[in-house]
Amino acid sequence: KIITELERLEEVTNIPQMDTSTDKLETSHYDIALDYISFGYGKRQVIHDISLEIPEHTTCAIVGPSGSGKTTLCNLIARFWDVQDGAVRIGGKDVKNYTADSILEYISMVFQNVYLFHDSIENNIKFGKPDATHEEVEAAAKRACCHDFISALPDGYNTIIGEGGSTLSGGEKQRISIARAMLKDAPIIILDEATSSVDPENEQALLSAIVELTKNKTLISIAHRLSTVQNADQIVVINQGRVVQRGTHQSLISQEGIYRNFLKQKLESAGWAL
Repeated sequence: KIITELERLEEVTNIPQMDTSTDKLETSHYDIALDYISFGYGKRQVIHDISLEIPEHTTCAIVGPSGSGKTTLCNLIARFWDVQDGAVRIGGKDVKNYTADSILEYISMVFQNVYLFHDSIENNIKFGKPDATHEEVEAAAKRACCHDFISALPDGYNTIIGEGGSTLSGGEKQRISIARAMLKDAPIIILDEATSSVDPENEQALLSAIVELTKNKTLISIAHRLSTVQNADQIVVINQGRVVQRGTHQSLISQEGIYRNFLKQKLESAGWAL
């Protein structure tokens, strides 16, 4: 059957809205609980019956093979999608009962692929807090280790950057994204492998910025590097949409399984050994 453009448009416009409530999420606790959640795109099931507790002010690293469901899991926590079974709770409250916008007020996300707008650097950082003063923007940029390179640009913070940040390097875009998240100062941080494509000379500055960003926060990190997982309070290993291992770095390297094999491959490729 040939689907016309009008039929495609009708499909899109008939997608049901997620918000079934006008209530705003209000909480002073930032623990996250996944209660037997399942989710799929159409007929393809991606997340299968996952339960997970992330206490507030702790760090949780999520690792697993490509396509295992790591990013989908984080998108469900941020309520970009609604779970089909089970519940996602923030501060003990089921996110389905509250507006998506109010949930995102409590969450900052730093993605692997950063998108910046064709606008000034200052306005790109202020996207995290639109009413911020220049002093607040500059303070966030300093904490994110990007003040120096911004100051060296022709118009400093007023420099217009290309669509998608095309005039900046990968490391520079990542640090501006982190400055944006710092300015927002949300209590929950989700990092989707924020250092995966950064050149070596920028990596240390970026890691320093991430440490500064995540102080005293509830942190969920999708990670591929040893440096971003070994100090996590808990590591969750996902495979084919299921939790197959859970524990600390030390407990997981002492047992056979995906985590140990994953780490062994990473260390051998770098010329190291366990």
